[in-house]
Amino acid sequence: MARLHGEPALAGVDRKRISAVFHALRNLIRLMDLAAWLVSRQATSVGCSRRCRSAVQGAPTSHSRRYGEEAQRSNALREQASSRHLWLDATLGANRSDTRGIARICNDVMGPKTRSCVPHGVELCAGASRHRVRPWRLSLVTGAVLQAISPAAGAADSAESVASRSPASLARLSIEELSEIEISSVSKRPERLADAAASVYVITREDIRRCGATTLPEVLRLAPNLQVARSSSNGYAISARGFNDDNANKLLVMIDGRTVYTPLHSGVFWDVQDVFIGDIERIEVVSGPGGTLWGANAVNGVINVITLSAKDTVGTLAAAIAGSQERGLAARHGVALGDDGAVRVYAKSFRFDHHKRANGTDINDAWNREQAGFRADWGKASNWTLQGDIYQGDAQALSRPQRNTSGANLIARWSREYEDKSGLQFQAYFDTYKRRQEGFFTEDLDTIDIDAQHHFQLGSAHEIVWGGGMREQRDKTSAAASFAFSPAESKLTLANLFAQDTWTIQPRTKLTLGLKLEDNSYTGLEYQPNVRIAWKPDGQALLWAAVSRAVRTPSRLDRGLLVFAPPGAPSLLGGPDFKSERLTAYELGYRGQPRSDLSYSVSTFVHVYDRLRSVEPNGSGNFVLGNGVRARTEGIEAWGGYQVHEGWRVNAGLLLQHQSFSFAPDSQATGTASGNSNDPKHQFTLRSSWSLPRDMSLDLALRSVAALPSPAVPGYTTLDAQLAWPIRKNLELSFSGFNLLGRHAEFGAAPARAEYERSFALRLLWAL
Repeated sequence: MARLHGEPALAGVDRKRISAVFHALRNLIRLMDLAAWLVSRQATSVGCSRRCRSAVQGAPTSHSRRYGEEAQRSNALREQASSRHLWLDATLGANRSDTRGIARICNDVMGPKTRSCVPHGVELCAGASRHRVRPWRLSLVTGAVLQAISPAAGAADSAESVASRSPASLARLSIEELSEIEISSVSKRPERLADAAASVYVITREDIRRCGATTLPEVLRLAPNLQVARSSSNGYAISARGFNDDNANKLLVMIDGRTVYTPLHSGVFWDVQDVFIGDIERIEVVSGPGGTLWGANAVNGVINVITLSAKDTVGTLAAAIAGSQERGLAARHGVALGDDGAVRVYAKSFRFDHHKRANGTDINDAWNREQAGFRADWGKASNWTLQGDIYQGDAQALSRPQRNTSGANLIARWSREYEDKSGLQFQAYFDTYKRRQEGFFTEDLDTIDIDAQHHFQLGSAHEIVWGGGMREQRDKTSAAASFAFSPAESKLTLANLFAQDTWTIQPRTKLTLGLKLEDNSYTGLEYQPNVRIAWKPDGQALLWAAVSRAVRTPSRLDRGLLVFAPPGAPSLLGGPDFKSERLTAYELGYRGQPRSDLSYSVSTFVHVYDRLRSVEPNGSGNFVLGNGVRARTEGIEAWGGYQVHEGWRVNAGLLLQHQSFSFAPDSQATGTASGNSNDPKHQFTLRSSWSLPRDMSLDLALRSVAALPSPAVPGYTTLDAQLAWPIRKNLELSFSGFNLLGRHAEFGAAPARAEYERSFALRLLWAL
């Protein structure tokens, strides 16, 4: 308890080393500010022949030549927009560092009274002047924020620079513009959301800002095609199209191209996955198989978290939250590096308190976490990215020993798009992570991944994407009193090669054929084909169908688990011959936009599973894990958005599904067949977003989830709300309420499970 109240004694973590990291970040920010000041001095010598001078959050603007380019871009945006606010906000969102054109256009088009519309730090003047940059001020303020971040603090970073955008005048996408979003998770190449032949939902940056969520799992509740259930303060069960569990193993999750996957159970440890929430550009959520492009474990869906380029986060943002269940601090600082580069650094820390059981007693699941990181982007013809994170945290885990986690990652990526509509990308990353529950379980995991891909057009009818990659994971575990993994150390390798062709049969009809070959250490070569056809009856509708195959390769749990039993009782062992679980999926979907203010998507699916995990007798009195369960899942996914009027939008989502399980003819298992799955038969979401007078905003989110069968959890309906108010143009205050309809449980067995009661939070965003 002492570790989670007041100043925590972080077991297994060198506090001096953590302090040194944050001290180094402060010094790095000062150096970045000094570099920005030197660049601004050089820009001053060139002179400013325009009527405007500007300095956005401590970073200098580009030369007058850049103004002409920005003006052309802004004029194009202006022609497409339907109102002054939308046009201005779209311009501000295009590139916050290119403010010379923005300031001039504000004067020319909207008149001299539009100073309040220009981002904080942009000054309008008549005649030439010099840049005015005060890097020392930014360093002092940002340094103070980082100094305040301690392991006892907690964090929230709803992330929008309120300096440039107010709640009511945000560059929020219209219903029509949402269909024009470019995504890459369906075909591994840029394509319009409206043209994607898959059940895909995009969580936008605006959605995230308005929902009030402070952790990645909570943000994922916005996707109507996901099942998100909280099992404790630091634990979540997240899946798509069923098979949800604390150790769900049929969903692939990526953060900026880095697969956050553990070979221990083929799933995700959500307590070690986090980002600076305000830097998320979008989250693409694909329900249905994605194995042809993304490989093993992309069985029921793919979550692809994509963060903003450092070029789009120039400036400083600080956030603080104080609530009945959580507290936290966060800060991010970015500077431009010349005309074609930028770098940002961030740090955040948060704390979640204990939850309670139904009888009112504490469940002892409090959670602290600290994380820092950076991202650098540069280049014009070719784009380079280098980014990384470092984190550590500690959490109480019900009746188990306290859990300490720590880790780091580093990603390097190069990409280039050519004039002939072809493109290349190479990426490599390293990920290391440690998990410590002394006396219970420990794990060390190191991952190295390298991949490359190439897309091009063959003639006028074929769009081809192909590539390959290799991954090596070294895993080390220690035995607990009740279980162990054998061998304690393992080396797993994965190599793959894929190709996919999208063939335009006629202008309105496209056929996609794809295949992935993947070799793994357990089962050798696996193949995952994919066939999709899409037909556009008109420019505002898409009808598509697909047949796909995907596999979940064995994990350490499937092959090497040892569960010890008292003398005379049977033990449970991993299956030495455990095979890959298989899925054959049949999908049919329709996406339409009958009016400019209305869009919707409906998908139906039938998933047929084979060789699912079962517990089989081995003939010696013990049990082993086998592949003796079959399953079938049928369902409907539907969602839509309606712009009631300019200041009010409504979004709704519905999921209906039915599952059935049976034993394979050769299975010797007894009892009732199950697939380690605990899913609701239906769930419904409804969100309403209002833009109010005085630039205030009000958001309501209703969520209704049916009962879970085993372990039994009652169905529940709950409501979240957020009211945001811009106190000044660079300062926003918001008040959030969660679970407003009363206490409820979401996952786990009674009476030990947590129940989530009403909670409230006050959040402050300050752009410097």
